[in-house]
Amino acid sequence: MTNPEIETQRQQEQKREQVKQLPKQQQQQLNANPKTGETGTHPVGTGVGAVGGAATGAAVGATTGPIGAVVGGTIGAVVGGLVGKTAAEAENPTEGDEDIYWREHSQSQPYYTSLQNTHPDLSYERDYQAAYRVGYAQRSRYEPGTRFEDVEPDLRSEWESTKGDTRLAWEDAKHAVRDAWNRMTR
Repeated sequence: MTNPEIETQRQQEQKREQVKQLPKQQQQQLNANPKTGETGTHPVGTGVGAVGGAATGAAVGATTGPIGAVVGGTIGAVVGGLVGKTAAEAENPTEGDEDIYWREHSQSQPYYTSLQNTHPDLSYERDYQAAYRVGYAQRSRYEPGTRFEDVEPDLRSEWESTKGDTRLAWEDAKHAVRDAWNRMTR
């Protein structure tokens, strides 16, 4: 392995260790595996899919005999687990990855830097986190072709009910909501 690969592997291991130390509620928001700390795993969806797939695969494979049942069950478990994880991710996207992305990139956005003139102590956690969350969390609730402008009133309502202690008005926050929405649309 090259040095950058080793460094990336170390960073991933550190991230998993940090996730394992988080409170259970935060681990659930990250869809984290509680044993490995891997985010986005959707352990419940993966498990349900694997069990269903194994049962189906074993039943189909049993028509060819005991070996077919074992092979069918094994293949069914793998495929079912992947399908379960995919379905769980569609229903409940992994917020942790998006939160990490926006935490790292929000300060370079033009709307963020322009508001620093008004609020020199502008903070991602207090001022922008809720806006980004509305954008990425709400995107999966709409059809893929839905445009931000078509649902802006709904998104504004969601933001107003979840904005917390932010000092931003909707006209300021909507840029972050739109950016997160558009990122999830790609």
